[in-house]
Amino acid sequence: MTSPVATAPSAAESLSRCRALVEPALRDRVGRLHAWPAEMAGYAFGWHEAGDGTGPGEARSAGSGGKGVRQALAVLCAEAAGASGGTAVDGAVAVELVHAFSLLHDDIMDGDETRRRRPAVWKAYGTGPAVLAGDALFALAYEVLAGSPGPHGAEAVRRLSADLRDLVAGQSDDLLFERRPWTGPEAVPVDAYLRMAEQKTGALLGCAAALGALLAGAPAPTVRALSTAGRQLGVAFQAVDDVLGLWGDPATTGKPVLGDLRRRKKTLPVLAALAAGSPASGRLAALLEAPGELDADGLRRAALLVEEAGGREAATDEARRRLVLARRSLRSVPLEPGPAAELLALMPFVVGRAV
Repeated sequence: MTSPVATAPSAAESLSRCRALVEPALRDRVGRLHAWPAEMAGYAFGWHEAGDGTGPGEARSAGSGGKGVRQALAVLCAEAAGASGGTAVDGAVAVELVHAFSLLHDDIMDGDETRRRRPAVWKAYGTGPAVLAGDALFALAYEVLAGSPGPHGAEAVRRLSADLRDLVAGQSDDLLFERRPWTGPEAVPVDAYLRMAEQKTGALLGCAAALGALLAGAPAPTVRALSTAGRQLGVAFQAVDDVLGLWGDPATTGKPVLGDLRRRKKTLPVLAALAAGSPASGRLAALLEAPGELDADGLRRAALLVEEAGGREAATDEARRRLVLARRSLRSVPLEPGPAAELLALMPFVVGRAV
């Protein structure tokens, strides 16, 4: 097994290189949609403002629609398997389209009115149009992947379908968790939350890594190892995202202060704090189970109790543990040293991201 070289490009450099390879193809594919869903998709990707008439192929005029982590995973995993990054472009485009589709629908289901410090697509264009745009992106993802040249297109479509099934299962559990009590036999245990996070958040990261390796013709053990690394990275990302949902700077995260607590959303720090069984856990449970909405003071007290009961530390520790597991999986199979080093450099950047 080869070991990564020590002079890997920075994560930002890797993301920029992979984005330059994938984004022209992504814009081209989106531009082939009907003009209306194409406009909404372009807005979702951060290519323009709502209703300004800018097409998918034109210059970006709005904030970035994300850092392109999934497309970078696809490209780097293809290179790590010994192929060119171009081999993975269709897989990277498909995953980006599916990710955008999932965000459009998630924002509607969760009632989130903003996405990356701008109105969510459903707020900018309406709920029905946003659903339509998401459906268009979903269909386009399969069209792109099914038409990918080479002998692995059908297998790639099966992989995307399986991982999407997991994503839907995770999203289903996340919504169902909101109906369950904070304490008692029906409460959500931490391990159930982590399984949900691996599906809802980890599935697409694992899919991106697997598609890159698969389209490169990598052997099955390599595809499995890279998929596992991506899924573990996804759980680490979710754990950090949950911490930022309580204690992050809104100017950086784009999320309202204590927004997750205001919505009584079950997140890892809160569930870990409740499971600790300490006096602070009991006080937190009483606060969360009280009727009515928490006011600003109640939200601040709840956040302090989560931290006092060890919820913040537990979530941070879980993120570190999952990052170790992701690295271990990556190192378990033979990979090209340069791209492997880039993947290793990318992992802590993903987990440490504020968005």
